[in-house]
Order: sequence, then structure tokens, then C-alpha cells
Amino acid sequence: MATMKDVAQLAGVSTATVSRALMNPEKVSTSTRKRVEDAVLEAGYSPNSLSRNLRRNESKTIVAVVPDICDPYYSDIIRGIEDAAVEHGYTVLLGDSSQQKRKDSTSLASLAFAKQADGILLLGADLPFDVSKSEQKNLPPLVMACEFAPELELPTVHIDNLTAAFEVVNYLTQMGHKRVAQISGPESAAIFKFRSQGYQQALRRAGITMRPNYTVYADYSFEAGAVAVRKLLSLAEPPTAIFCHCDIMAIGAIQEVKRLGLRVPQDLSIVGFDDIQFSQYCDPPLTTIAQPRYEIGRQAMLMILERLRGKDVRAGSRLLETRLVVRNSVAPPRVC
Repeated sequence: MATMKDVAQLAGVSTATVSRALMNPEKVSTSTRKRVEDAVLEAGYSPNSLSRNLRRNESKTIVAVVPDICDPYYSDIIRGIEDAAVEHGYTVLLGDSSQQKRKDSTSLASLAFAKQADGILLLGADLPFDVSKSEQKNLPPLVMACEFAPELELPTVHIDNLTAAFEVVNYLTQMGHKRVAQISGPESAAIFKFRSQGYQQALRRAGITMRPNYTVYADYSFEAGAVAVRKLLSLAEPPTAIFCHCDIMAIGAIQEVKRLGLRVPQDLSIVGFDDIQFSQYCDPPLTTIAQPRYEIGRQAMLMILERLRGKDVRAGSRLLETRLVVRNSVAPPRVC
């Protein structure tokens, strides 16, 4: 492992200068700082964050725990977090909680409990370590984004999932659809319970009786959307429209419908939720609910910085606006 002495030799300066360039860069010249930074990269040197903690009582590091780093939903959220972090001189470490569980790893938990991070952003409620109310006293400040878990009593940045789901399903009923199904996320997840409630309220508003067999639970994947739509289309009276609780499942459903020889939206209308970038480029482009994902990330980072500055935001909640994006995946139902 590279040492500070290795960096000093590569940069042609003393170890004291290397330390000064890393800890107090404003105290060295631009050219010297550049030489040290280049030498750090070349040597692969990583300053010891624990020693910085002891001297400054801070690491200038925030950990963001992501449920699945491969999910495109989180890309803009992470960008919002990192942009806000850079503006305030912080570094963001990403942890994939699903990978942590699969590997039975304790690295995130160790980092959290050792308090080697100034704060932790939770982008989901299903985590590889305990963040219950009783355990929070042993952790750095926590902020939740995307999901809302009232039992944790954490400051949260989120959207109104119920109202947003109502809006997109209400759009389907206004287009004349009476047989409207839903492909939901996992039944245990709070955000999908809210979206299912919005779905039910929109049906009630339209005077449509909810059919239990019109709800299929799935995970957040293209394949899950494909499997779920096959199940719904195999019913004796299949739906004419489907509300998918996330765009990835909706895109998987669209592709499966086409493989079955049907057309979207002529034979089946499909809507999604999230407005990931793929949704506007699939065929047909997907009607969906747009979340302000970049702003969710940015506001979450700003909220945790407020906590670190001593502002009381423990019971705070920031509710951001969504909007219905109408594209080409919905049409009135065919007249039989």
C-alpha cells in the first residue's frame, strides 16, 4: 500500500508538503498542489480518514446506501447527491445494499457503526444494517430519500406516491378503460402500498369495481414485467390497460406484449411510474409519472448537511412534486 512518503518522492516535495496539500490545500501553491494530486493518483495513495476524524472530528464523507446500483431509477438521484456534495466539499461513498446482503458483508455496517462517515443517506428502507429508532443513537446522522418509513422518524425527501398513482390511473379511466390491472412491486414495500391505494381510489372515482385477479406482485425487473403481463393476458377477461408501479416493469411488459403478437396501445395500454430515461425511447414511448429524481438527491444531501450544521430537521419531511407525462403507450380501449 502506498504511503505519504511514496507520494512525496513522486511529487518531489517533503512529506510535510504532501500533508499540507491534502489537509489544507489553500496553503500551498497551485502548481505544488497539482504535483501532489498527480502523485496521489499515480501511487494509488489513500489518506487515512480515521486520522482526519481525530483531528477535525469530521471525515467530509457521506455514505449513500442504494437498494440496487444497477437500477436506472437511481442514476439521477445519485447525480443530485454528488453535485450537492461537491458544492459543499464532501465526498460520497456508494453502498449497494442488495449486494451487501448477497455477500453477507458487514462493510457498510462497520463503516456506519465506526462513524467513519459524517452522515448516511438511505435511498430505501430495506437495509443491510439496523437503523431502527433505538439504534440510531449509535449511528451518524441519517436522512431517508425516495421511500417514506414513518416508524423510523427520520427526516425524509419523497413524493406523494398515492396521489401520483391516482393521477396516472385516473388518466386511463378518462380514456375509457374499465378493465384496468396493476403490476405492483413487492407487497411488503410501503411505496407500492401507497401506489396501490392510489390505483384503488382512481377506480372508485370512476365507479369501477376492483378485481383481485387484476393485481400481480413482482420485483423491479424487465423479466418480472414480462411474466406479470403474460399472467394478466391469460385471464378469461384480460385487462385493456395496465398500471405498472415502475417503468422497468412497464418496459418489460411492452416488449412481452409485442412478442405475443399484440400491439401497444392499440390492443393494450400500458403506463409506468418514475420516468427513467429509457421510458421516452422505448417503442412506443411510455406514458408515466415523472419524479424529480435529481432534486430528490440534491435535497437529501442538503438536508443531511443541515443536520451536520446543527439544524433540527429530525422530524422534517420534504414532499416534492410529480407530473404526468403523456406519451404514446395509451389509447382508448378497442370497441368489441
